[in-house]
Amino acid sequence: MKTFDYVVVGSGIAGLTFALKAADKGSVAIVTKKSRADSNTAWAQGGIACVTSSEDSIALHVRDTLVAGDGLCNEEVVRGIVSEGPERIAELISLGMHFDERATPGGGREPDLGREGGHSKRRILHAKDATGFEIEKTLLAAVAAHPNITVMENHMAVDLITTGKLGYAMQDSCVGLYVFNEAAGQVEMLRTDVTILATGGCGRVYLYTTNPDIATGDGVAMAWRAGASIANMEFMQFHPTCLYHPKAKSFLVTEAVRGEGGILTDEKGVCFMEKYDERLELAPRDIVARAIDAEMKRTGRPCVYLDISHKPAEFVRERFPTIYETCLRLGIDITKQPIPVVPAAHYQCGGVKTDMNGETTLRGLYAVGESASTGLHGANRLASNSLLEALVIAHHAEAKASRNHHRQGIDVVLPEWRPGKVQNVDELVVIYHNWDEIRRLMWDYVGIVRTDKRLQRAATRLRNLQNEIQEFYWNFKITADLLELRNLSTVASLIVDCAISRKESRGLHYTLDYPCRDDVKFLRDTVIRRI
Repeated sequence: MKTFDYVVVGSGIAGLTFALKAADKGSVAIVTKKSRADSNTAWAQGGIACVTSSEDSIALHVRDTLVAGDGLCNEEVVRGIVSEGPERIAELISLGMHFDERATPGGGREPDLGREGGHSKRRILHAKDATGFEIEKTLLAAVAAHPNITVMENHMAVDLITTGKLGYAMQDSCVGLYVFNEAAGQVEMLRTDVTILATGGCGRVYLYTTNPDIATGDGVAMAWRAGASIANMEFMQFHPTCLYHPKAKSFLVTEAVRGEGGILTDEKGVCFMEKYDERLELAPRDIVARAIDAEMKRTGRPCVYLDISHKPAEFVRERFPTIYETCLRLGIDITKQPIPVVPAAHYQCGGVKTDMNGETTLRGLYAVGESASTGLHGANRLASNSLLEALVIAHHAEAKASRNHHRQGIDVVLPEWRPGKVQNVDELVVIYHNWDEIRRLMWDYVGIVRTDKRLQRAATRLRNLQNEIQEFYWNFKITADLLELRNLSTVASLIVDCAISRKESRGLHYTLDYPCRDDVKFLRDTVIRRI
């Protein structure tokens, strides 16, 4: 049993920010199931939404967030995160992060702000089109230099350990976790009074996604099994523009392309967004994604097109170097040709229910970043608000955890993992088949447009799959693939259960059976908890 003052599960912007702050007060372990650089953060192209311009205001940013959230944002949380943003950005810059700048008429320098859908002003701080990668690099360099931080790569969290499961007569608390050491092929125990879930989202639950392979909803699944409350999992954001190409896997075409004048067209070059929203390409993501989905169904074509070729070629190459070079390798010159795009699962707006301090309903357990549901995003996330939320909530969570940090009233000893008489996995095809089936049924039945019948079919099949996976889990030796499959099936069921309970259309949850919003019955979060 290894003991730490803090254990952070995940190595994205939220987890690394918490770890850096907590390490000045105690020992920190960062548990990451792949390499330390593997995170959703590293894939974030667009940037961080933050008020830094005299032409902008906190009030406007708050308003834009509330409008995008379609009635379900917690306004107090929104105002707190948006107001605190500039201070947290300044901390990030002090660590060495550099955002793009431009010259001012007076000869000085100022942030080169981008604009994305749903934003009334330019307020997106960015580093070309690889903002997340640069943030991750900056934070990892600071982590490597801190003596109090231990990074446990290729270690996958299995389950949280609670006093209730151990039989202690006290308020149920999280007192540690089991982690699978992939290199050693064994499960280890980590003892801590402060566990932070920063595992990112669950995009891999869908067949088509912009997320990396690691995004399997591990934190939400573990929190659910431990008894923490989960909220708003029906609100899965589909990014409108994922590159459509047989050789491109999960490649996002950032919303900033539309912010800089990119136009959506059909294969004949005809614009179509005016039929759906007066804000055209700068409408919020849920509206744009549904518009593209409708056009694809109307025309029977497999994609639509995003055209930025009317902008100067030098500007396009300078502003979007990653997208330009990636597309060029695939035979698409975006300075001359439109980009074929389709919607894909992108961001989990729900998650483990927390307050502004990242505290969950389970004592000693915190959740930050995409794995948490803080009340900021409501029914639909405003573009580029997620990295800002991660910085602010991680700051608050560390402050609260450090103030409250103390040993439990008893000396908790974690029991060793008992594998029992299990066998080696002899048929990996079963894992891969179930994984594929979950992702396909979620895409077909629980996608951008839903119906009660589709949701019920998904729920029935997922229950059967979960039984199969549980039997597999208890009878065979643990592997990372099996653990991810277990989590994936859990999260898929949580999404479906939440979607079934919301008998209206709001934000990212659109159902043909209830096409209108119902503020009388459903102006509330969907909160569920394992009984």
